[in-house]
Amino acid sequence: MENGGLSVVAVRKMKLTPKAIIVQKFGRNAQFTVDEVQDVVQNGCPGLAIPQKGPCLYRCSLQLPEFSVVSETFKKKKDAEQSAAEKALEKLGIDPSPNVPSAEEAWDKLIASVKHLFSNEFLSSQSPLRGHFIAALRRDGDLYGSVPASVIAVCDSKLANLCKLINPKVESSHLLVLTYIMRAATRLSEFVVTSEGQLSIWRKDPYPPEIKESSIIQQSESPDSICIEAIHIPSSLEMAVHPVTLNVSSTGYYLDVIARNLDQTDGNKILVSRTIGKASSEMRLYFAAPKSYLLDLSSDLPNVEEVVDFEGSLNPRASYLYGQDIYGDAILASIGYTRKSEGLFHEDITLQSYYRMLIHLTPSGVYKLSREAILTAELPMAFTTRTNWRGSFPREMLFMFCRQHWLSEPVFSTCSNSLKESSESSRFYEKSAALESAETGKECTSGGGTAASDNVRCEVKIFSKSRDPILECSPKEFYKKQNESIENASLKVLSWLNAYFKDPDIPLEKLNNLVGALDIQCYPQNFFKKFSSYRFIHNVQQRKMGEKLLQANSINTLNAIPEHGIYCLSIGGPDSGIYPSNGCLSFISYSVSLVIEGETMKELLESREEFEFEMGTGAVIPQVEVVTAQMSVGQSACFCKELPPQELILAAADDSARTFSLLSSKDRMEQALFSPPLSKQRVEYALQHIKESCATTLVDFGCGSGSLLDSLLDYPTALEKIVGVDISQKSLSRAAKIIHSKLSKKLDAAVPCTDVKSAVLFDGSITVFDSRLHGFDIGTCLEVIEHMEEDEASQFGNIVLSSFRPRILIVSTPNYEYNAILQKSSSTIQEDDPDEKTQLQSCKFRNHDHKFEWTRDQFNCWATELAARHNYSVEFSGVGGSGDREPGFASQIAVFRSRTPPEEDDLLKDGDSAHHYKVIWEWDGNGLSRSSL
Repeated sequence: MENGGLSVVAVRKMKLTPKAIIVQKFGRNAQFTVDEVQDVVQNGCPGLAIPQKGPCLYRCSLQLPEFSVVSETFKKKKDAEQSAAEKALEKLGIDPSPNVPSAEEAWDKLIASVKHLFSNEFLSSQSPLRGHFIAALRRDGDLYGSVPASVIAVCDSKLANLCKLINPKVESSHLLVLTYIMRAATRLSEFVVTSEGQLSIWRKDPYPPEIKESSIIQQSESPDSICIEAIHIPSSLEMAVHPVTLNVSSTGYYLDVIARNLDQTDGNKILVSRTIGKASSEMRLYFAAPKSYLLDLSSDLPNVEEVVDFEGSLNPRASYLYGQDIYGDAILASIGYTRKSEGLFHEDITLQSYYRMLIHLTPSGVYKLSREAILTAELPMAFTTRTNWRGSFPREMLFMFCRQHWLSEPVFSTCSNSLKESSESSRFYEKSAALESAETGKECTSGGGTAASDNVRCEVKIFSKSRDPILECSPKEFYKKQNESIENASLKVLSWLNAYFKDPDIPLEKLNNLVGALDIQCYPQNFFKKFSSYRFIHNVQQRKMGEKLLQANSINTLNAIPEHGIYCLSIGGPDSGIYPSNGCLSFISYSVSLVIEGETMKELLESREEFEFEMGTGAVIPQVEVVTAQMSVGQSACFCKELPPQELILAAADDSARTFSLLSSKDRMEQALFSPPLSKQRVEYALQHIKESCATTLVDFGCGSGSLLDSLLDYPTALEKIVGVDISQKSLSRAAKIIHSKLSKKLDAAVPCTDVKSAVLFDGSITVFDSRLHGFDIGTCLEVIEHMEEDEASQFGNIVLSSFRPRILIVSTPNYEYNAILQKSSSTIQEDDPDEKTQLQSCKFRNHDHKFEWTRDQFNCWATELAARHNYSVEFSGVGGSGDREPGFASQIAVFRSRTPPEEDDLLKDGDSAHHYKVIWEWDGNGLSRSSL
């Protein structure tokens, strides 16, 4: 009988039980525990001491990621489980009723739900939103009591579900949810207050004092302030993603803190994404709301559209993480109120966790993380058997990929080459199996309805949330088992997607060839619309990596296999004569280190004591498989390869910040030639002058993240007051955390090694004078002026020596002439070299954000003219290299000393007492600190 294709099976509509809904939503994260409860009954005979056993009863406790519930007692275990599930659904705001309300009914329920949020009873509820409402009561001025509509939209799942019933487009538009919530609030003018164009809601009448006070007191048991590590994602791909510290006080609102880090006045102007990552996480993206936001109240209810005017450019990285367009800078933070935690829940997010999230969005990345081998594992090219497969299975990874990218669940259809009808939709199969699994407690496995002797093939389709087709895979191969056909079809889809994610600019002709080889049908318009943001990210990453990859002509090609990207290969140990072959499982232990060619520096990135993979399937990077095939049991090997993509390196490294500095051209060049690194040598140079001058006050102009101030606290000095000034609040926030931590530890030490009694961080430009920093003993400005325009550097020089007037000023900046050595130029520049100008012009700046870099003559001229103009002497020195040999020091330093008597220098001119700087953080000798971040 000829196979007539996929048979159509009608999917009947089934009513899901509460437990089935919970299992479908939470999977293995939902833990049902049933306990037997013995009921004791009266025996009807007074004085008889023998207890009489009653009927056996059961009670079920259900543990979900954010909360737990306990059922009443029932005679049947099933009833207890269903009762616990019902209670959980009630807390989640999910209606288990199969009757779907109309758009009008959902609208009425939405209005009622918004009204309930501002009731007296809500402040005593366990909703995650409760924390936001209490925090709103601590806000000052015009913000008192105002609740940002963005948190209402994402923290109350019941409201979100109602909005979906009103308009399914809500799922793909975070602003559309706000539209409906704000519109519902306008219908409650007797209870709440809204302002046109503002995304916030107030309660009209104040809360009763006893309710308000009890709620605030209950939540005020948290520490004075908490510092939370988050990630700042600039909209410009030319700017690096970097950590940022959020300093949240116990009386403040964390959304206001995030807003200030995004250059917004308050949290009402911030939009919040849904949670990213695992269900129990509070990791979200925060970004600025559009400047103008108008509600189209005249349109029909289901057709309401938001009218927005975004300012700023599209943020491709944040948009890619979220799955929807985000404009302007964004902050990724894990912070919020949950049902589980009484106060503010928070977790630090590191650069490593950010890059792991990034690679988890690719098919290969999902597999790498499941194997805990980011730099070594690769998505296999073939699925042979379940027993030989290691890591997450293809079907599981495909479901995960679709969830991560906000796509509908993949739809599988199977058919056999027998007369029996065996085709079925994955939705029907999965849900019916989930129902059976939920009711019986058994694990759901793929089995289908095919007989053991039948051969089966599987088709899989991928749709967007709006049901637009993205991909279809219709393999021609038949398999003996249904689950094998499903896994192989899933792997084909993942392989095709992986080819695109590795090279989004792959030519259309090559992509079409790959489509045919994998039996894929792609819908280009829908596909590229969905994944367009990744193309921008990939192009910039590849361009930046181009400067970091090892050059083939600089690598030792002895013992190399160039066609496989293997260099400097050495295999050691006795030959046992037993070699691995395709299809067998190989066990290896390995380590991967970052090594800069020609340098001794070695940074361990990843290692595994036991790693197992199937030979011949491409389950590891090609270099590992090629080398393993040449080794016998018991041998070891070492080889070099070119750098993998930067995001993989940073996702694997435990210390991503250090690894990033090694990949950074300036830091890598300096660390390669100098030990200790130039940064440490500059600190030691400044420390020497601080000790020699017995300075008691110090100001660091352009302090950044406080590295100099932090380092100075490790040495005994006469310093009593240290001050830092910078224009970046993000850097100052990080500096505050670092310095506060170190000063507090020094204060608690039995023998304090520092006499510092005061520390202050100011937000302000070093080209603007502030009288509070006049007349310090010593000022430092290390590796700062090259980040300014040249005219601004000249302006700073005049301001600092004419107005700030420190007794001593130390300024350092890179020596441009030294770049030829740092960048491994073919020849060192000599004094009378006729090609000196050509070589200098060929050198790049040490960092991409340097506005200029001066030669020795340029720096000497700048400093000498400044000193003469403002009655200072100046001497020149440096660190790294030697001043007696060409091309001088790597980092050139000018030390200015005031010639004006101290008593005259301390006098401020009339009108010079202005305070232009803002105090960001300050600390006194008693351990007390104050922060305005």
